[in-house]
Amino acid sequence: MRRLKTKPLLWAAIGAGLLLVMIANAHLVYMAVVSQPECVAHLRQGEGAPGQGKFSAASSSCTPG
Repeated sequence: MRRLKTKPLLWAAIGAGLLLVMIANAHLVYMAVVSQPECVAHLRQGEGAPGQGKFSAASSSCTPG
């Protein structure tokens, strides 16, 4: 029987794992850049009532309107 060389196999597995992680991260960055969710209804800054469980956003990127 021929013995498999484990070092090249190990490096190939490490390379494949790193490639998979890089592809997954590239996909997440792409989706974060491409998707732009619309503004949703929320309490404006200073309108919250924490005692009633209503919290406002720290700052909003949406224009009031």
